[in-house]
Amino acid sequence: MSSVESPMNGPAAPRSGFDPEPNIAAPGPSAFIACLASVGMTAAATVIAVGLDNGMTIPNVSLIFVLPVIICGLVFGLGSSLLSAVLGALSYNFFLTEPRYSLAVDDPANVWAIALLFLVGLVVSSIAHTSRRRASDAALLRRQTDLLHGYSRDMLKATDMDKTLVLTAQALASLFQVPSTVMLIDSGKIVSTKTVGGVEPQAGELDAARLSLEHGSATRAGAYPAEASRFDLWPVPSATGSSAVIGLAFEANKRPASPEFVVDIVAGLMAGAFRASGARAS
Repeated sequence: MSSVESPMNGPAAPRSGFDPEPNIAAPGPSAFIACLASVGMTAAATVIAVGLDNGMTIPNVSLIFVLPVIICGLVFGLGSSLLSAVLGALSYNFFLTEPRYSLAVDDPANVWAIALLFLVGLVVSSIAHTSRRRASDAALLRRQTDLLHGYSRDMLKATDMDKTLVLTAQALASLFQVPSTVMLIDSGKIVSTKTVGGVEPQAGELDAARLSLEHGSATRAGAYPAEASRFDLWPVPSATGSSAVIGLAFEANKRPASPEFVVDIVAGLMAGAFRASGARAS
């Protein structure tokens, strides 16, 4: 077994023009920061709305409270945006409807105004969250496409099987931002293992990898026959004698919905490298 040194656990191994950048993605804003931002922006909107209401008569001053909803939805996500919608409706009720500084409402028209403000906040927060998610998905797709292009170019230049394993482990870590492993198997024996991310396969995981290749099917971490495995495993069969198994150590609550599509592309390129290696050997 061997660990491929990378920006995740040390100096990067030599590579030919392909920078996999296999760093674990930086965490987004914490829930506390998101809530604090919601409260702060709603408070600022309240000060502005009260100031405008005291100085002049402005229709629909309640729409000022929609701004924090939009900003929080785009920057922090759905939870923060919904909190801003609730706080905005309560602030409008408390500071801008009669009787002031009370959550009681005398005018039925104000009840509808508050309810409408809350509904607008819900709709806007949903739209903002969807836009943020789509932008994030598009950025991820572009990044993965660029990484796959770089990986395919470097695979064409790989001169030996060891280099192929190193490039594949680095590419997988970059694509999914999780620890990865690639195991070379020959005649049922694991002859080489390359890892990125500091998670070395244990004996049970090596056995699960052999079973995955033998059965020709992927196995998920924690599921039969890989109950003790931390890795999701995909076989890369080859007719040249040497085959491989790809492993990705996803966190239980952060596993992508469908990693198979990208993994299948990597596995296909790797299988092509096996065939090319066999052709050169013959």
